[in-house]
Amino acid sequence: MKQLYDYQLKTNESFREAHKKSIENPQAFWGEIASTFKWQQPWEEVLRYDWSVPKTAWFLGGKLNITENCLDCHVVTHPDKDALIWEPNDPNDATVRYTYKDLLSAVCQFANGLKNQGIKKGDRVCIYMPMVPELTIAVLACARIGAIHSVVFAGFSSTALAARINDASCALLITSDGAFRGNKTVPLKDIADQALAQCESVKKCFVFQRTFQEINWNPRKDIWWHDFIEGLADTCTPAIMDAEDPLFILYTSGSTGKPKGMVHSCGGYMVYTAYTFMNVFQYQPEDIYWCTADIGWITGHSYMIYGPLACGATSLHFEGVPSYPKWNRFWEICEKHKVTQFYTAPTAIRALAKHPTKLIEDYDLSSLKVLGSVGEPINEEAWHWYDTHIGYNETPIVDTWWQTETGGILISSLAGVTPQKPTYATLPMPGIQAALVDNEGKVIIENEAEGILTINYPWPSIARTIYGDHERYKEVYFSAFEGRYFPGDGALRDVDGNYRITGRVDDVVIVSGHNLGTAPIENAINAHPAVVESAVVGYPHDIKGNALMAYVILYESIEDNATLISEVREEISKQIGPIAKPDRVMVVSGLPKTRSGKIMRRILRKLAANEIDQLGDISTLLNPEIVDEIIAGLAKE
Repeated sequence: MKQLYDYQLKTNESFREAHKKSIENPQAFWGEIASTFKWQQPWEEVLRYDWSVPKTAWFLGGKLNITENCLDCHVVTHPDKDALIWEPNDPNDATVRYTYKDLLSAVCQFANGLKNQGIKKGDRVCIYMPMVPELTIAVLACARIGAIHSVVFAGFSSTALAARINDASCALLITSDGAFRGNKTVPLKDIADQALAQCESVKKCFVFQRTFQEINWNPRKDIWWHDFIEGLADTCTPAIMDAEDPLFILYTSGSTGKPKGMVHSCGGYMVYTAYTFMNVFQYQPEDIYWCTADIGWITGHSYMIYGPLACGATSLHFEGVPSYPKWNRFWEICEKHKVTQFYTAPTAIRALAKHPTKLIEDYDLSSLKVLGSVGEPINEEAWHWYDTHIGYNETPIVDTWWQTETGGILISSLAGVTPQKPTYATLPMPGIQAALVDNEGKVIIENEAEGILTINYPWPSIARTIYGDHERYKEVYFSAFEGRYFPGDGALRDVDGNYRITGRVDDVVIVSGHNLGTAPIENAINAHPAVVESAVVGYPHDIKGNALMAYVILYESIEDNATLISEVREEISKQIGPIAKPDRVMVVSGLPKTRSGKIMRRILRKLAANEIDQLGDISTLLNPEIVDEIIAGLAKE
């Protein structure tokens, strides 16, 4: 029988052949890939779907447990291989390693603890923890017994945590006394206590001891992690799950409206994340793969835990931040562990680019074989900095486009296999039928075009619903264009069929009848040597309908902002046209961002429109103080 790695695409020709096969006969294509995994019972039908409902089901009738494929199977073949390498916040603390045998043992022991506390298949378990190995153990232990995990990023406020617990009616919260993040200690248990005061469904709270800080203790509800696993067996029979049973709920950041609890299923998600991980990153069994994301986001779920472990990979996890104790921490870790694949966000790349390259040159990065970008479209300046200073102009960069809702990467080059192009995600993955449509939903046939990105056919890891609100799922993703999945992004397509994501469709501003994407304008602004980052939004204008406002961050403050603003406008006029010049340009020290690093454009639009009383809750922002700074600056205009 073929193994998963037999389906690794190693040439551009094999990629094109796989893509052709996946379009002509998707059920046969995905059936072959899925057959390389361990199933307790084979499926009866590969795919059944009706997007008018909408309903998507893969591997119908198939039975499995994802942790068997992520752990048990590899314990049989390579029990002593590192599954997880954990690098702590403080570089003076010891690295922790879990072999596949170690990780399976820890997961089973914790799973038995969950069962002892009455947690069963289908129960929702909220996890609010720092980036420690126990977070991964808790996630996999839930999957082991069929409980549905809902990980909430440990930077969210108590209000945001409570909203997510209540939406899913979680029976249990797993948290920590605190978290180390750079030179800060975050009081996670205090935040959790504030949230639980609003959550009636939670019966117990498991607490991992990380910071050893003083905390409030409720003996009726709180249980120490080390106490409830003491003496428990380290074997646990995996629950038999239907391929379509829910695996986890993960909430979007809620940048627009109420957070959406995306539900991902067991079978299709496993197959797609493993296949894309292996191919996009061209992972080899001896490699050391590092994704710098937090497990609280979909990148952490798909490309730190499930995708790598299903492939038998070694996945490095990092507790800290790139700036602590100095801005060389990423490169120190890469050298220390001889990292081969390095996957990070444009936000981090731009922040790193502000600092002297001497911080990089002191380290040996020759082990790096693949660089990756995730989370937002990468601007050209950041791409070239990454290519030059980290990849030495010879390491392939995969600019991956996907979403919480898609579960896995939909558009990307394959490292060193298919051609890359700066700022372009490039080609759809095998199985992904992408198309551009105009505002009326008409498919744009010409290769070189700009339009709204849609996906025309299901892929295995598509989210099945929004938890508790299927009607909203239909309205958000399937009502805009009949028979098509609508991710909400616009895109450019070049003559070779490569896609460049231009940003959210609601970031297209109509100015004097012209549709202006904000991403190209931001790229023009970012090309100025004094500019680190920018954000462009529209606001109401009496004559034009809408005008543009640019918020600009500089490397260093300068005395003559007027000259810089003039130069920025001239560059925009040169690259795009005079119609794209912002009416207002404001120099700021930062931009309001979510904890995952995404710019909150909704807030910037409200500020530009002087709708300060309509900002909503900004407590979950990474940097809410920036909003006050911008308000003060606007008052001086």
